[in-house]
Amino acid sequence: MTELPDQPRPDDQEQPVTSPSAPEGADPPAEAIVIGLLVAAGVCAGAFIAIYALDRLPYHTQLLGSALGLSFVLLAAAAIVFGIRLVDDEEGEEDYPSEGDPEAQEAVAEIVESAGSRLTRGRLLGAAAGGAGTVLGVALITPAVSLGPVFDMEPMSETAWSRGRRLVDEAGRPLLAADIDEDVFYTAFPEGADRNELGSPLVLVRLDPSQLDLPAGREDWAPEGILAYSKICTHAGCAIALYRTPLFPPVSPKPALVCPCHYSTFDPATGASVIFGPAGRPLPQLPLEIDTAGGLRAAGNLSGPPGPSWWGVRMRQAT
Repeated sequence: MTELPDQPRPDDQEQPVTSPSAPEGADPPAEAIVIGLLVAAGVCAGAFIAIYALDRLPYHTQLLGSALGLSFVLLAAAAIVFGIRLVDDEEGEEDYPSEGDPEAQEAVAEIVESAGSRLTRGRLLGAAAGGAGTVLGVALITPAVSLGPVFDMEPMSETAWSRGRRLVDEAGRPLLAADIDEDVFYTAFPEGADRNELGSPLVLVRLDPSQLDLPAGREDWAPEGILAYSKICTHAGCAIALYRTPLFPPVSPKPALVCPCHYSTFDPATGASVIFGPAGRPLPQLPLEIDTAGGLRAAGNLSGPPGPSWWGVRMRQAT
């Protein structure tokens, strides 16, 4: 009986390694969805930056919240789709080959290399994720950067007041020097200018000229004892809305402008210097002049930037 040569067992036969044309388990539609969501998230984040820069748009706050919120929603949706559809969560239970079997190790390496990734657009996905993350990061720091002093802060000192600008009341009527009485508080605005600008509203009071002790260089800023100061408190930007008059001199020795929010108190006779409260500097004063018709006009710009004292920190100036 003729003996047959030993036949190799099935386990000993070398299994061919094939490279699939597309990665096993790839899901191109899901990849397209993730890329689209990431691009949309980046567009919404960019819209937040644009809306923030164009701060005069209607419903500005609502648009900012919608743009940033939608960006986060789209980013979260992209992460959910990626985790569910594109992350391989299969667990292998096969034993690792022995360390001393180089042929088996080489075969495993070839199989892993040929299997590739489940992603067919890995670079595109990475670019979309990086772009969305970058734009979103810029959107998040935009409000902080706008606080300065990175940006030019000179416009903060600009107001509608200039020499010759007429003072008008709430109804737009020109204010006359003869109409300003002592112990009365008046509000004035620049004629023909935007009243909502921070530097526009003023407080007007009249004092006895003999009581004035204004800073050097302001001797002629209060004709007939009429004084004009910014109505915006230098503490937190609230409106000066109270005028304390000395009804009983022993108790209240001098007139004062008072902010009712935090009770910063200013002495109009000394250039609105702070005599009480948390304000960090005097109210900016507007120099006045009286025209030939008896009307009150500005003789220049305010003595300093209107608004809270922390603006001085942003401009690296003393407050």
